[in-house]
Amino acid sequence: MNTPLRKFPIHLKSAQNRLLLKGGQVVNDDLMVQADVYIEDGIIRQVGSDLVIPGGTRSIDCRGKLVMPGGIDTHTHMELPFMGTKSVDDFYWGTRAALAGGTTMIMDFVLDSKGVLPLEAYNKWREKADPKVCCDYALHMAITWWSDKVKEEMAVICKEKGINSFKVFTAYKDVFMLRDDELLKVFAACKELGSLAQVHAENGDVIAENCKKLLALGITGPEGHYMARSEEVEEEATHRCIMLANQVNCPLYVVHVMSKGAADSIRRARSKGAVVWGEPIAAGLGTDGTHHFNSCWRHAAGHVMGPTLKEDPSTPGYLMDLLANGDLECTGSDNCTFNADQKALGKDDFTKIPNGVNGVEDRMSVIWEKGVHSGKMDPCRFVAVTSTNAAKLFNIYPRKGRIAVGSDADVVIWDPTAMRTISAATHHQKVDFNIFEGMTCHGVPKIVIANGRVVLEEKELHVTQGAGRYIPTPCFSQYVYNRIQCRDVSRAPKKVEREPYDGAIVEIKMDDKKGSVENPITASRDSMFHSRPPTRGGGRNMHDSGFSISGKQVDDQRMVKTSGQRISQPPGGRSSGNLW
Repeated sequence: MNTPLRKFPIHLKSAQNRLLLKGGQVVNDDLMVQADVYIEDGIIRQVGSDLVIPGGTRSIDCRGKLVMPGGIDTHTHMELPFMGTKSVDDFYWGTRAALAGGTTMIMDFVLDSKGVLPLEAYNKWREKADPKVCCDYALHMAITWWSDKVKEEMAVICKEKGINSFKVFTAYKDVFMLRDDELLKVFAACKELGSLAQVHAENGDVIAENCKKLLALGITGPEGHYMARSEEVEEEATHRCIMLANQVNCPLYVVHVMSKGAADSIRRARSKGAVVWGEPIAAGLGTDGTHHFNSCWRHAAGHVMGPTLKEDPSTPGYLMDLLANGDLECTGSDNCTFNADQKALGKDDFTKIPNGVNGVEDRMSVIWEKGVHSGKMDPCRFVAVTSTNAAKLFNIYPRKGRIAVGSDADVVIWDPTAMRTISAATHHQKVDFNIFEGMTCHGVPKIVIANGRVVLEEKELHVTQGAGRYIPTPCFSQYVYNRIQCRDVSRAPKKVEREPYDGAIVEIKMDDKKGSVENPITASRDSMFHSRPPTRGGGRNMHDSGFSISGKQVDDQRMVKTSGQRISQPPGGRSSGNLW
């Protein structure tokens, strides 16, 4: 694919864009330290105190602030064609909003129609994204059907196009869903390529049947979407996919973990040594599924997504607990937004409501509020789950996800004491609804720097379409594959060496007529009934079954008395009349 040259304003190309971040607390996933940070040409050049820097450098006062790596949103769907329409936040509006919230890189999904080959889909996404992105981005590839050609192109995608992750679905029956045998083939291919398998885990067959039942009962509103997807639907599929991936020793990443049951499946599997990671999203950490039952149709429909937000109001806190203690790994937004008129496609049928919610702008603040401000995690863990772990998983660390010499200058200067109230009236996204409406968050990005350029300052955005770069994600991430490669050796099947058996072998008699093995337990009479030896007295062995699924009885061949046969001594004695 030939990407056209992009023109930027002269101030974006200037080598004089030098920045000194002075007096702040530098926060990485493993330490916090008071230090200055010097940036030049989009790269962090120095970190420490008493730095020697060239003249003409702009100094930014960071006293009382935290200097952290920019966020990496692992899960977005910008301008996605879906359910008859297209998500309203495109690559310009979506990445613009990301920067406003402190996220300096997104990872979007190439998700095309079934039958479209991966290379064609990849080219479509690059053509959409490259002219519009305001921040750096990478891509995941969805595999929604299987063939030898798909497998062949997966290798090209990995080796030539810079994508190291492939997503499969166990939901959206007849649209994206794969069967277990296909999942095994995709997982095996991912393992061979050194890529990371991802899964949207819900039982699509159960959901399809539940939807039919609910519509037949006249339940057509957004609550039906929730009712069709009980928690066990997600839990079962999560457990099943972990098992399938483990069969071929493939690392697995479960996207948008929304329920306690699914999270527990991941936690239990990890405790037993499974190489699996879970990704909760801002929506599941910040709100719940009670909104599906709101009397306002638009409000309820605005919360429709898959997997669903759960009605149990303790679920967000439970997921945050697991994220804080390491059972869940990193966070995305699953940003896939639709305006009111698009959601209204399902006004009379909940199965036609486009699935998706916002989150790319608010993810960082929601996680700080629910995680750090609540006391469940410290700032280092916050950096890990919003940036560093993603960089390690997708093999772009330490270029991304760290404040260190040589890393990209994607930096957030975070004010932990500032507050903001989330609202659709003030957010930077194009969508007309916000699922976090009215939430007050402690912790706000004061200054955001992307590729060495200040893009947010004093609540004002200074972004340029096309300024973002496509970031390749190489295969065989050490963070992912070190354990996998060791297991290939330690768990390799080994033949047991033993002396050959030289004893007697029973002779098996074959039935000449049927060409099958003679079975002494099976009767010759159509092989329907058991035939055991008679009793010592010569009578029938009453342990035999006289029942057959076909409806036949063991004594069907005996003579049956008809009404034309006179019975001389019927049960009960002879009748004095003419009935017998």
